[in-house]
Amino acid sequence: MIKGVITDWGGVLTSPLNDSIAVWLAAERLDVPHYRTLMREWVTEAYDGAGRNPIHGLEDGSLDPQEFERLLAGRLRTLDGGAVPAAGLLNRMFLAFEPVHPMYDMLRAARSHGVRTGLLSNSWGNDYPRELWGELFDTVVISAEVGLRKPNEAIFRLALDRVGLEAGECVFIDDIDHNVRAAEALGMVGLHHTSQAATVTRLEELLGVPLG
Repeated sequence: MIKGVITDWGGVLTSPLNDSIAVWLAAERLDVPHYRTLMREWVTEAYDGAGRNPIHGLEDGSLDPQEFERLLAGRLRTLDGGAVPAAGLLNRMFLAFEPVHPMYDMLRAARSHGVRTGLLSNSWGNDYPRELWGELFDTVVISAEVGLRKPNEAIFRLALDRVGLEAGECVFIDDIDHNVRAAEALGMVGLHHTSQAATVTRLEELLGVPLG
């Protein structure tokens, strides 16, 4: 019986990451193929378990966000070959993030039916609307604040412990398939988020309650 929902933040409760990044790339006139090549390298390293790179450090809190900005800015370039300012880079990257209010409503509805809810987010040094957390979540786990990051098994176990449920009693929602598979390996029910409508429909099936 499913009693809890643990969800990612960026790309699930917000507009898609790629949309925000596209706005930033255009605004700063960055060399997009060069950026994509770099991030493909860093993201692959961050999720294949081999060694460490700046994303590991940013997400688990061992690398200061300002140092990450310096490292990333040093690898980027504009269309005319110019430098990219490091200060405030992360805020600029996520400036176009928008809340997906139907997903907020889904969490409120789930809680009204007695479902326990949790946030499990890999932080990139960006701001969260923490003033809303009291009405949305029973517990919150932010990677940089606990020194762990998805897809590390330990961070999933920490979230489960804090929400007070067993793995098989929880659904885990994330827009990154690798994280979903890691949760499923622990016995959680994985839900790969691709759209608000599909996620709400699937959750209604799993929980057996209306969420719309």
